[in-house]
Amino acid sequence: MCETLAGHGHQAYVVGGAVRDLMLGVQPKDFDVATDATPEDVHRLIRRSRLIGRRFKLVHAVFNAEIVEVSTFRAVNVAIADDATGETDGGRLVDAHGRLLRDNIYGTREQDAARRDFTINALYYDPVSETVLDYHQGVRDLKRRTLRIIGDPRARFREDPVRMLRAVRLAAKLDFQIAPKTRAPIREMADLIGNVPSARLFDEMLKLLLSGHASACLHRLRTEGLHHGLLPLLDVILEQPLGAKFVNLALAQTDQRIREDKPVSPAFLFAALLWHQVAAQWKVREAKRQGRIAALYEAMDEVLDRQTDAIAIPRRLTATMKEIWSLQPRFESRSGKRPFALLEHPRLRAAYDFLVLRAESGEADRELVEWWRRFIAGTPEERARLLLPAPKGETPRRRRRRRPKTRPPRDRRRPWPTEVARAFVGLGANLGDPARQVAAALDALGRLPRTRLVRASSLYRSAPVGNEAQPEFVNAVAALQTGLSRASCSQHA
Repeated sequence: MCETLAGHGHQAYVVGGAVRDLMLGVQPKDFDVATDATPEDVHRLIRRSRLIGRRFKLVHAVFNAEIVEVSTFRAVNVAIADDATGETDGGRLVDAHGRLLRDNIYGTREQDAARRDFTINALYYDPVSETVLDYHQGVRDLKRRTLRIIGDPRARFREDPVRMLRAVRLAAKLDFQIAPKTRAPIREMADLIGNVPSARLFDEMLKLLLSGHASACLHRLRTEGLHHGLLPLLDVILEQPLGAKFVNLALAQTDQRIREDKPVSPAFLFAALLWHQVAAQWKVREAKRQGRIAALYEAMDEVLDRQTDAIAIPRRLTATMKEIWSLQPRFESRSGKRPFALLEHPRLRAAYDFLVLRAESGEADRELVEWWRRFIAGTPEERARLLLPAPKGETPRRRRRRRPKTRPPRDRRRPWPTEVARAFVGLGANLGDPARQVAAALDALGRLPRTRLVRASSLYRSAPVGNEAQPEFVNAVAALQTGLSRASCSQHA
């Protein structure tokens, strides 16, 4: 790829973490390329590529079945935001806190090196001449195992607060020391993490947890005071002896699986991090004589609502987390047909591994884990012998026969027009209480004349379009059957 760009008169270098890892004797996970060619020129010259990004324009190119990120050299001029719009001369955009929202000003190789975050990431390798260019003494810092930011730490952290998280992650992953001047402002500037979009924070948190050094990273986050913007419940969990042991075991097992190149489930890991807060809320609700399972579901919702305010855990993960949590009390039923029903559950393996983790931390009974291990692996005859007698006072619940529903005569049903159309309506809000506004809009759709609300999606979040400083949108999609015309639907909307 570098040779292709060089063959058309452009400079091209392998940059960033790949060069750093190669010089440390570590196998790089991916490769980045920096060039003086514009993204449009790169896209034109590299056949299997595509343009991406609004905040920073990049090119993703396919090379040997891997994605290589190609960026254009960027300038290093200081951005001063306009008071009204935040727009700066030359196309750079910053928010009220100084966070860089958009930057597509191109510059020289030297300027691009000054824009890199840390000195050890500002090394440029030319594969054609096989030379390394070092503008900020990155090689020296590699030998000293020191992580140092380029430029004024306060200005660089204010420009992109995620750099504070990267500093902690890289220091833990590489076993480096953070330079004193780089480390000094982190704790007092930690609140700036709250200005970063929650979806981006989730991506950074996932990198941290799946780095193979999750335990060291999480404890460094806590030491530097950065965890409040990511895991606001972490202090509460780690102050409990059982909670601290449980979380540390989960992180250690995750790190071990990554070192052994085994798959890791992010949902399982987040479920482990938040479990003890869910369990605490569960006990509070049970103490109020609330139904056991209903109390568990309410506890799950409350904890997830508080957590997703900090980082946007995707719905596909929270659904799996809730299944793992909700299966824990079901393991206590070892009589009748319930254990056999649990064998058919798609999350049984993950939930059982979670139960094992609870037992290893001293929270669950090891005999319960051993019983389920034998039950899962046993033959039908062995499973039948393992079943326990029903607890005293518990009688099999007789199924009630339901009375057939009586439907009103056809002439008394709601009249419908002869022509009924299917319509889909998208709803979204990002001001005030957007979830309540979208719910109210769905309710209003169901009350439209000659209209029936057939189905509505669950609420989901999306990033804003255009001005990225505005809040995220809460959205839903509704399916309608309506006898209204398109113009009437628009008028009622």
